[in-house]
Amino acid sequence: MTFEQWMRSVLDRVEGALEQYLPAESIEPAKLHEAMRYAVLGGGKRVRPLLCHAAGELTGAKAECLDAASAALEMIHVYSLVHDDMPCMDDDDLRRGKPTVHVKYDEATALLVGDALQSQAFVALTSDVFTPAQQAALVRELALASGSIGMAGGQAIDLASVGHTLTRPQLETMHRLKTGALLRAAVRMGALTGQLDNGGPDAKALQALDAYSAAVGLAFQVVDDILDVTTDSATLGKTAGKDAKDGKPTYVSIIGLDASRTLAAQLRSDAHDALAPFGARAQRLAELADLVVNRVS
Repeated sequence: MTFEQWMRSVLDRVEGALEQYLPAESIEPAKLHEAMRYAVLGGGKRVRPLLCHAAGELTGAKAECLDAASAALEMIHVYSLVHDDMPCMDDDDLRRGKPTVHVKYDEATALLVGDALQSQAFVALTSDVFTPAQQAALVRELALASGSIGMAGGQAIDLASVGHTLTRPQLETMHRLKTGALLRAAVRMGALTGQLDNGGPDAKALQALDAYSAAVGLAFQVVDDILDVTTDSATLGKTAGKDAKDGKPTYVSIIGLDASRTLAAQLRSDAHDALAPFGARAQRLAELADLVVNRVS
């Protein structure tokens, strides 16, 4: 099938998995469950689930395992967005083209939505579609990626950097934690799901996938910084120009727009190079690197 057909097939599976692993609105507390589903369902690029499925297909993972892992990844990602949008963080009122959770509901509900989604992610990872070895490995990957040496740590650096000048290496460190860690986990979780069914982790393969993830993760943020100054809010689905308004250091503010575009193209090339050991089997991962760099929202 074409890349677009493959992507649509995966996205449909992921939406179904999220429907399955999220509590129903009919279950009390109904308002909290409604808000969780509002935050998660029916929107977003689902880049992390797509990466998870592509890496899992590379290693022969079972589809139902990739569905559960993808749902967990997306719940962690959305929890971070819900908290990131709150007044105590970035104070934004638009996400995925609709009001943010604290605007649609209230701040207390938004806080609880993030907390509950984080917990629900690990419920998905301990479902009976996984072997005990898979559960342990995937829980560890996701916990490390979302904690203080991953996504949460990157957000802490981001908040502390407002109004300050960062060097390019400092900016890269921040984004490798804030954005890159969960993207890396998506690739590793997909690959490990298959490898643990087929004789255990392949260290060389994981090393190559880590190099790919590092390039894609950084490219994602560079493109985000470019789009923040070149695209309108309606296209982005979130408030455009907010980084500059809030005094946040970005690749565009540090190295300029043209250099940022050049860097994004180089990172895409680096991602393709990292996939060379896999040959044609890594086609979907290569296409996802192109998608990350060429996206317009």
